[in-house]
Amino acid sequence: MFAYIPSASLALPFLLTITLSGCSVMRSYDDELKQTIDLVGQGQLDQALTQHEANNTGGDFDLLYYLEKGELLRLKNQYSDSANAWLLADQKVNEWENEAKIRAGAILENAGAVVLNDKTRRYDGHDYEKVMLSTQLALDHLLKGDWNAARTEIKKTHEREAVIAEINAKDTEEVEQESKEKGIITTFKDLNGYPVETLNSAEVTALKNGYQSAFSHYLAGFVYEALNEQGLASPGYRQAIELRPDIKILEDGLATLESRPNLRKPTETDVLFVVESGAAPALSSITIPVPVIVSNLGVIPISFPVLHSDPSHTLQPSTLGIDGKDTLPLAAITSLDSMSKRALKDDMPGIIVRGIVRAAAKTMSQKALMDQGGGAAIAGIALNVVNVITESADERTWRTLPATISIARATLPSGKHDIAIGNSKQSVDIQGSHAIVVTRLLGNQVYWSQPAYGPQMPVYAAPAIINNENAAVTEAEKKASAKSKKKKAKKTIQQAKG
Repeated sequence: MFAYIPSASLALPFLLTITLSGCSVMRSYDDELKQTIDLVGQGQLDQALTQHEANNTGGDFDLLYYLEKGELLRLKNQYSDSANAWLLADQKVNEWENEAKIRAGAILENAGAVVLNDKTRRYDGHDYEKVMLSTQLALDHLLKGDWNAARTEIKKTHEREAVIAEINAKDTEEVEQESKEKGIITTFKDLNGYPVETLNSAEVTALKNGYQSAFSHYLAGFVYEALNEQGLASPGYRQAIELRPDIKILEDGLATLESRPNLRKPTETDVLFVVESGAAPALSSITIPVPVIVSNLGVIPISFPVLHSDPSHTLQPSTLGIDGKDTLPLAAITSLDSMSKRALKDDMPGIIVRGIVRAAAKTMSQKALMDQGGGAAIAGIALNVVNVITESADERTWRTLPATISIARATLPSGKHDIAIGNSKQSVDIQGSHAIVVTRLLGNQVYWSQPAYGPQMPVYAAPAIINNENAAVTEAEKKASAKSKKKKAKKTIQQAKG
């Protein structure tokens, strides 16, 4: 039983609030992004971008506008434009970080969340989206060849995770205090009709939290290693293993960290292949009758968010072909599908508290008008209609993110290679000591990246150690060259004398 008896002060003027809130109250983000995702899956990126702009007008763009736009531009290989969009998104996340560090809690942080629905709240992004923003920005920089800028984003990822952990602890305490004061039970298992199994699968409950990913930390290790910072690379690889234990490629990243530079020849490149599959889950709204004691009015309908996985999220490839002869296994190390569900599971107590408070406030306002009779009673009936129309869960979520991220790694001769995933093939020019190749599978399309030259050893790291045999050959070549030059000089002098 959920119990909450609100004070009379929560009988707010709903119709005025709706007018001030505008179309955000009725906007269906799920419907908008279905169209965009379908266009991307058909290879129509320009149309997807046009649709995205049409869905976002007015100039005062929110965080999601920049998140989605950055991903669409990246798929077009417009890495600078993509990074610019994501940097604007990053500014908004920074604003959240600065505010969140000093706020008391997020349960009732604005009136709109109480009297209308969560759509009227400023969208600050789910925790995993904030972390993935830094990770995706790092990928943009890497594909442009700017490894130092990628390092900055990698560092920001660690810092952001620490902030999120601190804020979550504060918010959890606030939820517990709020629910205790109002007698609200915040267990979503008590919501009769809610698809509990979507948030209680083994994959979801096995996650440490809803924002740390093995891919982000493995990428950190790879970038630090490429920049010859093994001391920083080691914690990245180690954290990836802790998040996803018993995966060979993650374990090898740490186990062979010290030996890899000695084994790679100067004419070879250490390549990290990143394969992104599907799209992140969609959010929809489900309305559930919840027993709430509000002046003996009984059951009140409240809307809650439900996640729906992309049907193709389990279809990620298991291998990657190189030059038509070598096959590398792909390891799925991060499921944003599972992470989003874990994040929603962790957020549900706060969502329930806001829903109960909101429903109770609406009901008390309606009852106050009905009790007055006459014209006020008619207004109460109108208010009831408005309450039904506006009762909706927040469907906003970063939909163009992949559902799954898989990786493979190999040391290849520098130069052009034919890479194959399924029936799709691409010639990729790989240079430098380290390189990264990103591929996105969505719908019936495969989007390939063309990496810029990776870090050059004389610039970013110490030269690779050459084995004794090669060293001997090199020394012999030097002596032969010196001898040849000496002979040529002697011949030139003799000719001059003659």
